Amino acid sequence: MTQTLANIAVKTIKGQDTSFKKYLGKVLLIVNVASYCGYTSQYQGLEELNKKYHDKGLRILAFPCNDYGAQEPGTNAEIAQFCDSHYGVTFELFDKIHAKGSEQHPLYAYLTQAIPPQGDVAWNFEKFLVNKKGEVVVRYGSAVTPNSAELIAAIEAELVK
Repeated sequence: MTQTLANIAVKTIKGQDTSFKKYLGKVLLIVNVASYCGYTSQYQGLEELNKKYHDKGLRILAFPCNDYGAQEPGTNAEIAQFCDSHYGVTFELFDKIHAKGSEQHPLYAYLTQAIPPQGDVAWNFEKFLVNKKGEVVVRYGSAVTPNSAELIAAIEAELVK
């Protein structure tokens, strides 16, 4: 079977099995996150995007990852508590995963080969925008903030398709 986003299994931050099938018809912003990174303040912008666009069909999916500078050392419970207490996160958090290396999660194996530039995620808070059909349409590096004009324009364009 050809790998598609829809048939990739993931776990929620509470350990429940789920898959991307439930997100077909939604625009997704998939982000690898970390609690102790120079980019951690992007949680605030991600939450603002979630509040502004959730009812229009955007889903922000955050995947904690400790692959970059060991900046996400906590347990899932600690990560969830941090996100709630510091940023009031209401978007979906998932099980801590590996975005690169020999234990790379199938999600990131798929995302990093889906569109150019292909290759490993470079750092925390890299973003992948996925259209309503489950296709990766654009990839943004960590420095592209959630409130950047280019990201917002891309999200809005996908939401109206």
